[in-house]
Amino acid sequence: MGDSRVDSDEDIGVLTEGALRVANGMQELPADLTIVLAAVFSTNLFVLLPVVRETPLRILFGVGFLLFFPGYAFSAALFPAAGTASAESEPADVPATGLGNSSSGANASNGIDGIERLSLSFGLSIVISPLVGIVMDYFSWNLSLVPILLSLSAFTLASVAVAAYRRQSLPETERFRVPYHEWVENARNKFGQPARHGERITTAVLVVSLIVAVSTVGWAVTFPQEGESFTEFYLLTESETGELVPEDYPTEYSVGEERRLIVAVSNQEQQQVEYKVLVRLQEVEVENNSTTVLRSKRLKEFRQTLASNETWRRPHTVAPTFEGTHLRLQYLLYRDGVPSNPSSESAYRDVHLWVNVTSKSVTHD
Repeated sequence: MGDSRVDSDEDIGVLTEGALRVANGMQELPADLTIVLAAVFSTNLFVLLPVVRETPLRILFGVGFLLFFPGYAFSAALFPAAGTASAESEPADVPATGLGNSSSGANASNGIDGIERLSLSFGLSIVISPLVGIVMDYFSWNLSLVPILLSLSAFTLASVAVAAYRRQSLPETERFRVPYHEWVENARNKFGQPARHGERITTAVLVVSLIVAVSTVGWAVTFPQEGESFTEFYLLTESETGELVPEDYPTEYSVGEERRLIVAVSNQEQQQVEYKVLVRLQEVEVENNSTTVLRSKRLKEFRQTLASNETWRRPHTVAPTFEGTHLRLQYLLYRDGVPSNPSSESAYRDVHLWVNVTSKSVTHD
């Protein structure tokens, strides 16, 4: 009993020490990286929680998350050092903030200035988001809102961890930092000075344009318009390895001989649809771009109700009932029921194969 108590006390001590280390690490985390972490968690909060995700804050956080924060975290990991301004552009007593116009000395290879960092953040974010989608598609992950959001969040958090580690590895004077106090002071000095009427108009136009652009992108990202409504309809065969492929269709039959085919329907209509499929064999005559049906025989008929984005594959066998050359094996797809006189014109979709059918082979004793 005494040993278990000691072990318990030791476990509590280890957990307490770990929690203190995490808390100390958060306190030592640079302010800009702390803001990135806060933005990631806030975005997940306002996008995923049932109540708050219906508020306009979802647009605000969603736009910033997609267009800025992943790229900023990644650029911070790539460039942990501050860009150093040249002696001609800044006084010697100004600390290295990464806001200079050029880099020199030891930081030149590792640091970039503030404007470059901001530009790179937007550019990288635009590239990172589709790349994450490509990786998810490669591993056959579901490309819906939650998996994409979690994947981007994981990438951003990993980039923040790398950025924090690389900055801590540099001397304090070489680390990049965001000069908030200098920005506030410069803004006060700038807006405290009287501005000409033309400058005020130009500034107002730029601000309004930026707000409109960001709002438009945010609306498109958060409330995407429904895509085109359509249905995919096609035939498949089964290869020797059991894989379904759109090739090697059987074209040579004998009367009554069964051949296996797979008809496939993919619903992209943005709503639930009941489909009907009619399979028939026809003898046709084509002349002057006009097709005349000489003989027709129904072979199969299927029906299936599909939800939006659902795909249905129906294996079946085809057994021709009469012989002929260049016969049309036709598949007609309907959404609202099969009419009494079905045709290619009345069908919603149709596919066909040209086949040759011979008489049954006779075995003589």
